Amino acid sequence: MSEVQKVTLREFALAESHRKLGALMAEDHGWSVPASYGDELFEYAAVRESGAGVLDLSSRGRLLVKGSEAVAFLNGLITNDMKTLAVNQWMPAVFPNVQGRLLASVRVIRTADDTSGKTVQPTFIIDTEPATHDRVFQAIQRFTLAGDFHVTDVTGETVLLSVQGKAPSNKLVNIFGSSDVGIDVGSVTPIIWQDNPILVIRASHTAAAGFDLLANTACAEELWRSLFNAGARPVGYDALEVLRVEAGIPRFHQDMDDTTVVTETNLDDAVSYTKGCYVGQEIIARIKYRGHVAKKMRGLVFERPAMVASGTTIQSKDGKDIGQVTSSVYSPHLGRRLALGYLKFDYIAPATEVKTSDGVPARVVDLPFVN
Repeated sequence: MSEVQKVTLREFALAESHRKLGALMAEDHGWSVPASYGDELFEYAAVRESGAGVLDLSSRGRLLVKGSEAVAFLNGLITNDMKTLAVNQWMPAVFPNVQGRLLASVRVIRTADDTSGKTVQPTFIIDTEPATHDRVFQAIQRFTLAGDFHVTDVTGETVLLSVQGKAPSNKLVNIFGSSDVGIDVGSVTPIIWQDNPILVIRASHTAAAGFDLLANTACAEELWRSLFNAGARPVGYDALEVLRVEAGIPRFHQDMDDTTVVTETNLDDAVSYTKGCYVGQEIIARIKYRGHVAKKMRGLVFERPAMVASGTTIQSKDGKDIGQVTSSVYSPHLGRRLALGYLKFDYIAPATEVKTSDGVPARVVDLPFVN
């Protein structure tokens, strides 16, 4: 990376804290992020094998949406049903285009309604991947003059820390002093910590138990330090890449893009087939009810050690080209090379034997690889 590129990268609130811990910084869609704190395997083990790890996910985009017509506007843009989302809950969703192809995979968080004005304003935070932050903002901002619907980019004013592992709740109890924070999957618990509002979001990015902490930048340093002092091991993005592939979580520009039909991914929980009309709904519903898509994301477990790169062609046992690898990692937990990829529908059944174009054998598995 050139010096000019280093200067132009955006940095979030804790960038200096990461450098003080010896983090090797890398670039992620215009952000400077901690790739590793010196021992990727140790960081991985903090989540998968021991107590808990803490990740700084602040490079993700956070958009505040509110207004008396917010539910109606959002419901016309995303695949899931906003009318079913209760206060202090979150749901996955997809922004599709008119062809039913994927523009962004997001998380929609409903917070307490804003009752300060003459009308009740339902309030949401849309959490996006760094790669789709700008396009989601642009997609919804154009409707702000069409009704009581307002969007504000709060990415720079907030941080998103995530505690993931076998015992993440113990770290939160040590810090917040409560054992009932974020108990239910999908829950959002608002708390006040040292006079600062924090949303505790029950969510996993790794297939392990997890909690996201959405806070203002004013308390970012103290919150990070408290998690570290409570025994949460800092985890960089290199270890996170292995953890997210094990969890079967697709990444935009890696495993999906705007040529991917929504139903080809494994984002099934992000789509409602009972809600009303939305952008791309006719295509997505037609594919659903005609039976299946032509190809589908699946997991691949390789039977012997090998380097399998993204883009590698997958073949059937008799040598037909049937798919392609999108992400590939070595899993220390399973002792195997794993991959995400798309396979033609006739080859997606678990235990189907396949191979790479240069002969490395593999078998198809359902996702996630790790539960």
